[in-house]
Amino acid sequence: MGTCANVLVDLPASVILASSSPRRKQLLGMLGIEAAIVPAAIDEDGFEHLPPRRMVEELAFRKASVVQRHYPEAIIIGADTTVVLDGKVLNKPRDAEHARAMLGALSGRTHTVITGVAVLWQSLRLVDSRSTLVTFRSLSQEEIGTYVASGAPLDKAGGYGIQDDCGAVFVESIEGCYYTVVGLPVELLYRMLRLLTQCTQ
Repeated sequence: MGTCANVLVDLPASVILASSSPRRKQLLGMLGIEAAIVPAAIDEDGFEHLPPRRMVEELAFRKASVVQRHYPEAIIIGADTTVVLDGKVLNKPRDAEHARAMLGALSGRTHTVITGVAVLWQSLRLVDSRSTLVTFRSLSQEEIGTYVASGAPLDKAGGYGIQDDCGAVFVESIEGCYYTVVGLPVELLYRMLRLLTQCTQ
């Protein structure tokens, strides 16, 4: 079975993903894109004062910008994901206890996952985001403890990954793009890359 590589207009340069996330690299592979991985080292603190959508877009752009300085000829893709509950941003938990508190707060509730995406190439700057509503079923303390003990929640916004074994069974329903919750809205990225190729013609 082929990939979307035959559908995409040929990209004019190599692609670099400004993220160490294996999930995002895998999603790029769905589009037939073999991206090099160059994680962006930026300070992600100090942006909580921004509206959540603006925050993830700004962080995605900054990640991509840092990498572009070192690889000016490549197409750079940056992304950032956050979870919002009752207007409060839930980024990656500080430690196991923080992860337990986050999952307890999400239990039996509906929250919003927002992922910002930035695509940079030469002077072109494309930045956008998508949001998805996620509803958790009620979780027991045992379930939360088992998941936290696995270590999986510690590198994920909101303290969970929908693609994880436990994370998947916590989710009762979603309204919106599944891949936004995973960390890279594929349809949005596809359209951004199509726009990039059109701008080069």
